[in-house]
Amino acid sequence: MRSTLLLAFACVPALVACVTDAPLDGEEDTSTTEADSTDTGESSGDGDGDGEDEAEGDGDGDDEPPPVPADLPTPAGECPTFANGNATFSPASIPPRDVKLWVGDNPEPGGMLVIYWHAYGSIPDEAAFTLTQPVIDAILDAGGVIAAPYPAEDVGEFPWFSVNVSDRPDDMLVGDEIVACAIEQLGIDPRRIHATGMSAGGIQTVAFSMARSRYIASAVSFSGGEYVEQPFEDPENRFAAMIIHGGDNDLFGGFVNFKALSTVWFNQLTANGNFAFICDHGGGHTIPSGYGDDVANFFFAHPFGTEPSPYADGLPENIPSACAL
Repeated sequence: MRSTLLLAFACVPALVACVTDAPLDGEEDTSTTEADSTDTGESSGDGDGDGEDEAEGDGDGDDEPPPVPADLPTPAGECPTFANGNATFSPASIPPRDVKLWVGDNPEPGGMLVIYWHAYGSIPDEAAFTLTQPVIDAILDAGGVIAAPYPAEDVGEFPWFSVNVSDRPDDMLVGDEIVACAIEQLGIDPRRIHATGMSAGGIQTVAFSMARSRYIASAVSFSGGEYVEQPFEDPENRFAAMIIHGGDNDLFGGFVNFKALSTVWFNQLTANGNFAFICDHGGGHTIPSGYGDDVANFFFAHPFGTEPSPYADGLPENIPSACAL
């Protein structure tokens, strides 16, 4: 049974995920952020996020080498040491930015990179709540890294420039620097660069995936989407997307309708030939519990250039029934 965490206060009318920060590393939860989960009543995946119950597509369908992004970023500044906790990245043209990292004790080359963009009023630790610590551990055990940026100090009301309808590229450049340094320092697989996030972070996930579609492998948005269609940086990379929203009541401020925003993105992707599907968990503007392993399995199954998707002929039987092609 998936638990439901209740809010001790009302959410402000803005792009905020109603979330409560989950305890990490066995610590008692002593702080409160704006996060919540909803009980969907579904069981999903094998619970460890390792993708073993999913087909792992290689994107080629024959004996030729699988496709690799042709134009990967290179470090613009000095790369930090990759270790658990906060690290400072230094893109050349913007102020340095802190990023919360989850890194295994002895990471092996070839793992995935997941960039997590948090919600308004929340913090980077939201990634451990959304994905769950066991799923993060499974990603790290496979050589992967989770990276959750902190917002720029001068970003404005919402945590990401795209949500503030700003054309400043700072957040995209931070993403580039994370990618470049993870490849250089850890040997992250360039075919396994993924993005996810909730609410304002879901909108930023969409913006980042579109602006960096030359190298993004696959993406998952929670209550995200786009107000208007954004251009693909590279429409030929038809990356896969899992689009999660809370149904008709996934609203904020009386006018931000995340079901509608998610549908705009779904329609744009499918019109371009990208594989995408929607999960309507029906719980409103909340982070649904129990989706972490489904997200990880989706990423494991969709490295760069995976066409057709191994999900194209039918979603995995253990995925929540809220998801449909």
